[in-house]
Amino acid sequence: MRTSIATLAAISGLSSLASAVGNAVVLNNCPFPVYAWSVDSTVSQEYTINQGQTYSEVLHGDSTTGGVAIKITTVEGGLYNSSPETIYAYSLTNGEVWYDLSDVFGDPFSGSPLTVTASDASCGSISWPDGVSPTGSQVNVCEDTADITLTLC
Repeated sequence: MRTSIATLAAISGLSSLASAVGNAVVLNNCPFPVYAWSVDSTVSQEYTINQGQTYSEVLHGDSTTGGVAIKITTVEGGLYNSSPETIYAYSLTNGEVWYDLSDVFGDPFSGSPLTVTASDASCGSISWPDGVSPTGSQVNVCEDTADITLTLC
């Protein structure tokens, strides 16, 4: 009986640890829909995020790619036709989440502010006031229990 109780206690402890991991969130404040895909060693379905809506996923790792990229376009199907993309990327390492922001194929949110903030205010933030990447690296790190939110517009 003690073995069963110890096993249940261990499982319960692991469950609470797993639920302590934060989320990657995309909040769309733009007056138009945006389209997002979660990409690691696989590509998710396309998610439409309308004005005022969010997309959220539990922070997770990928042993094949080393991280996750949430790719966002302003064009439906944009991942597959070389539309400009904003890439909100993160990687989990030893209890920390490393996160950054970049654009490829152009700047889909040029003229609109983009920010990445953590629920833990002591973590770094990323700010693109005009929707275009400033010079220099803006990679940040936080405990993996934090929610990390990209706010569009």
